[in-house]
Amino acid sequence: MFNWKSINTIFLYDGTLDGLFSVIFFVYENKVYPKKIIEKGAYVPNFLDTCQEIQTNPEKSARIFHGILNKISYTCFYNCYMAFLSNSPKKEILILNYICFGFKVGPKVDTMLSVPFILELQKIRKTVLLEVHRLSGLLRFIEIGKNQYVSIIHPDHNILELLGKHFIKRFPTMDFAIIDKNRDICFFYQNATSFVHSVKGVPFPKITAEEKEYQKLWKTFFETIAIRERSNSNLQKQYMPKRYWQDLVEINPTPE
Repeated sequence: MFNWKSINTIFLYDGTLDGLFSVIFFVYENKVYPKKIIEKGAYVPNFLDTCQEIQTNPEKSARIFHGILNKISYTCFYNCYMAFLSNSPKKEILILNYICFGFKVGPKVDTMLSVPFILELQKIRKTVLLEVHRLSGLLRFIEIGKNQYVSIIHPDHNILELLGKHFIKRFPTMDFAIIDKNRDICFFYQNATSFVHSVKGVPFPKITAEEKEYQKLWKTFFETIAIRERSNSNLQKQYMPKRYWQDLVEINPTPE
């Protein structure tokens, strides 16, 4: 497709978007096409593989970023960023193909859905945004102190910052934390400042007595309005997938 030399080498990077853009710069500059691109921490060593670690270079990453905006489109960057947040094992190669093909054909790359890798990447983008949409409505905050709230989620994709920014707009004066237990990271928002940090091994804080009472009231309300004769578990799972139920106060008890 690009008339580049295909090499039987796996490129390893640090797992950041800057790192991936540095790989793409290396590929584009040297006109070589790797066997795979894998995050270094996720790679399982195999003596049959030939690996090359590509160091993150902020300047080269910035050149790819500005190249996308100037030569392709912001939509291209948006699509690639959303795909980067996914848990798809093919996301790095798909993003590489999408961007390099975009440098070749320009802005129309975003509409060329007949090209398999473009269609696949945009499908991945949609699954990420769908999960953001679902968890924006399903996420439950728990009070752990005066004007301090926390929520635990188990998302499929790495959407913590997207959710955090959504709830900053909704609750700009409230201090809160959203914990992604699948990745042991947390989005903190306090005093109008936000950041993401690892919380591996950190115990869940105790909830307030008032929070416990509110939870009891909410569960009572949830059970009271339910009409057992009209129960439709399939429809419920369609709108509220079962993998999210473990984080819902009305279904599961809150950690003490």
